[in-house]
Amino acid sequence: MLEVLQIPAGPMDNFAYLVFCPQTRRAVVVDPSFAPQVVLAAAYERQLQIVGLLNTHGHHDHIAGNDEILAAVMVPHWGHPFDLPAAKEALLEGTIVPVGEGGIRVMHTPGHTPGSVVLHTGEGLITGDTLFVGRCGRADLPGSDVNKLYDSLQRIKLLDGALKVYPGHNYGARPISTIADERRENNFLSAPDREAFIHLRMG
Repeated sequence: MLEVLQIPAGPMDNFAYLVFCPQTRRAVVVDPSFAPQVVLAAAYERQLQIVGLLNTHGHHDHIAGNDEILAAVMVPHWGHPFDLPAAKEALLEGTIVPVGEGGIRVMHTPGHTPGSVVLHTGEGLITGDTLFVGRCGRADLPGSDVNKLYDSLQRIKLLDGALKVYPGHNYGARPISTIADERRENNFLSAPDREAFIHLRMG
C-alpha cells in the first residue's frame, strides 16, 4: 500500500506531497509548490528514490517548484494536457501512475481549472484545489467552471468514506480529513442540488 507524506509548502498554505512505496522506496512528488528543497530533503532523509513529478493542476502556486525538482532528479513530469500541455506524460481519467509495487489512479475533476485531477493512492485521495477540508476550490477564476466543479465533487462524494482527503492547501480545521467527514461536515458537498451549490460557491 502506498504511503503519503504531507509537507507544508510556503506562504499560501500549500501542501506538497511525497507518495511512496514502502517496499521499494520509490516515490513521486506531487505539487512541489514553493518548497522543492524541503521535498527533496524529505525524500533524501527517508531514502526514497523519486521516479516522477505529478501536478494536480496548473496554477503557479502548485507548480512553482517543478523546475527545481526536475533539474535535481530528471524524472518524467505528469500533468493533464488542458493545464500542462508541456508535461511529458498525461494524467487522464483512469491513468495509472506506477509507484514501486503500487499505483496512483487518476480522476479528471474539472471545475477549478479545466485540467484539475485528483490522485487516488489507495487509502488516500490527493485532491489539489478541487476539494479542501471543509471547503472546495474557487470557481471564479479564468478557466473555472462552477457547473463542472459541482459534477466533479458529486463524483468524489460517492467514493469510499474511509478514504483520507489530502488537500492542496491547509484551509480547514485540520490538515487531513476523510470522505465520510467531508460528506458530513462540508457544506459544499452537502448542498442539496446544483442551484444551491452554485449559490453557495458563487454568492
